[in-house]
Amino acid sequence: MESKVKEIMSAIFEVDILTIDNSSSPDTIEKWDSLGHMNLVTSLEDELGIIFEDHHIEEMLNFGLIMEVLKEVTSDR
Repeated sequence: MESKVKEIMSAIFEVDILTIDNSSSPDTIEKWDSLGHMNLVTSLEDELGIIFEDHHIEEMLNFGLIMEVLKEVTSDR
């Protein structure tokens, strides 16, 4: 799942997939603004067949936290 998330982030934020790590965030990725964040959320939902709750979306502050949220959401299924 990690590689899929990196692929999605790379496409949305137009960054090299190799530059994405646990600390990748709006502070380190120029195109990661509020609109980019919502594009990321909807793309992850569409690609992974999940729906995030509002509090999950707010917690997704960097790649590492996104992976933690995904583990939580997918373990609830």
